[in-house]
Amino acid sequence: MRFRTFLASTAIAVTLTGLATAPADAGVRHGGGYLALGDSVAFGYRPGAVTPVSDYLNAANFRGYAENYAALRGLRVANASCPGETTGSLLKAGAQSNGCENSVGSPVGYRTTFPLHVPYAGTQIDYATRYLRTHQDTKLVTLNIGANDMFVCQATTPDQCTGPDFQAALDRMSRNVATILGAVRAHYRGDLVLMSYYSLDYRDPAQVEQVQAIDAALTQVTRRYHGKIADGFTAFRLASLRTGGDPCAAGLLIKLPAGGCDVHPTAAGHRVLTAALALAR
Repeated sequence: MRFRTFLASTAIAVTLTGLATAPADAGVRHGGGYLALGDSVAFGYRPGAVTPVSDYLNAANFRGYAENYAALRGLRVANASCPGETTGSLLKAGAQSNGCENSVGSPVGYRTTFPLHVPYAGTQIDYATRYLRTHQDTKLVTLNIGANDMFVCQATTPDQCTGPDFQAALDRMSRNVATILGAVRAHYRGDLVLMSYYSLDYRDPAQVEQVQAIDAALTQVTRRYHGKIADGFTAFRLASLRTGGDPCAAGLLIKLPAGGCDVHPTAAGHRVLTAALALAR
């Protein structure tokens, strides 16, 4: 997730403590495959300001909620996510991304320079459908996508993705997510979970409103395809209560050397998202 303008602690702590022993509420049994789809949050990305270039040469250096959950449940994870992926680029090669295979104003993206967790040619959805056709023991598919659509909208519209442009971007995102989930459901009938986005600052009403609008649109589409929601928004909010609603101060977002925080989760932030995944409804 790279959208820069929007994007009881006890309950989270109890969930995290019980993850290692409690059965997954998402209904996932031990063993089998797990397909993780999405953007940089699903990837476990860390920004260059805090990451040596050499780390990017091996995707195993990046671990997020997908790897955490797979380890807890004894699942074999295939994480096809790509930093900067949009709903459009997940579906169509050459479509505008926010740093996956291209960037706004540049043909360069993460995939053109560094390896992903799993190697594949073509689009993420092509990999997903091939995986599901050939892995009949798949027990879980997760999706975390949409925020980069809004960043591209912000960078390419006169009003920087406010007003009608924001709604138009939401509508395009929803249509694309419907296509993604339809393609998944054509080959898979098991647990399908959407990871909703968190706010970067729960003290900022405008930012919170935008994230909630994105999550609401994603949730509506996911329910149509009989999917569950891992409520990343509420999980981060609860985990930030002790700092007055500031995920940066709560240690959930990566701190930058120059001050402030990046938009991506820390290891602690990913543990909170792992808890949200375990409680998916």
